Amino acid sequence: MIEEEQDLNELYEHHRIAADKGQEPLRVDKFLLNRLEGTSRNKIQQAAEDGFIMVNDKAVKSNYKVKPFDVVTVMFTNPPREIELIPQDIPLNIVYEDDDVAVINKDAGMVVHPGYGNYEGTLVNALSFHFNNLPSNNGDSTRPGLVHRIDKNTTGLMVIAKNENAMSSLSKQFFERTIDRRYNALVWGDFEEEEGCIEGNIGRSLKNRKVMTVFPEGDFGKVAKTHYKVLEKFGYVSLVECKLETGRTHQIRVHFQYIKHPLFNDFEYGGDKILKGTTFTKYKQFVENCFKLIPRQTLHAKSLGFTHPKTNKWMSFESELPADMQNVIEKWRNYAKHKV
Repeated sequence: MIEEEQDLNELYEHHRIAADKGQEPLRVDKFLLNRLEGTSRNKIQQAAEDGFIMVNDKAVKSNYKVKPFDVVTVMFTNPPREIELIPQDIPLNIVYEDDDVAVINKDAGMVVHPGYGNYEGTLVNALSFHFNNLPSNNGDSTRPGLVHRIDKNTTGLMVIAKNENAMSSLSKQFFERTIDRRYNALVWGDFEEEEGCIEGNIGRSLKNRKVMTVFPEGDFGKVAKTHYKVLEKFGYVSLVECKLETGRTHQIRVHFQYIKHPLFNDFEYGGDKILKGTTFTKYKQFVENCFKLIPRQTLHAKSLGFTHPKTNKWMSFESELPADMQNVIEKWRNYAKHKV
């Protein structure tokens, strides 16, 4: 029996197959290849690598042997929807620009590129208006000029490639991990060590596909490494600097959730609850007021360094923390001074 459904967010194609009582032991990749018409072996292998093949609600590798009455579910990533890119006159905070690159300081709430539910009003729509003939990224016409991205509700510095040479050079620097990216984050909890490194594969959660998770055994996901240094302690929360060695989706947010220090007010990763502190009503009210000051994860891409694609000179940029983040840090700083 095969059931199919289209995921509401249009990103995935779902299949559910129940093995019958006479099923001979058979590798799950071959089982799926036999049962799903028009599906390639590569597509199935990739689904297994991503943790998207499950048997009886548990993720399995492609060499798992299907047995009688096993229920196999598989989820394939759909190809990107064709999107007509509409240039839009949206203000941009351009920190630096020359013939090859532009460095911008992204505001909170701006999605970087078009996708499901966000076909207009994105950073890419703005870039297409402000700059002519931006290069595509690996042939993806929906992401002109982009060599990296930051989350919708994260603020801070991004570099944009303005021609093919710059795109190639910057992409190579990201691949070789020679780009210097540092973030400031306000996270829950105190730290015994002043600095450290968080390691753990990051991949899409097997329970909730809209968020990422850490796979400490390395069985799923991609290698990820985040270095951090504590800048300031406020008792119940801490201000940290994060240096990315890899650039996985939601990396800082997921890694700090993994070590039980989720980002302050990060609703997707559990930071929007009072995780540390007292039970006093005044304290609860204080934290609620802080949440209202910054209704997003408290994360800012503060500095960015790279080698210029044409001159080969090292360029580095710093940005001020946005007002909402400055305000909430100052509130915690004052609270830490006066708390009993």
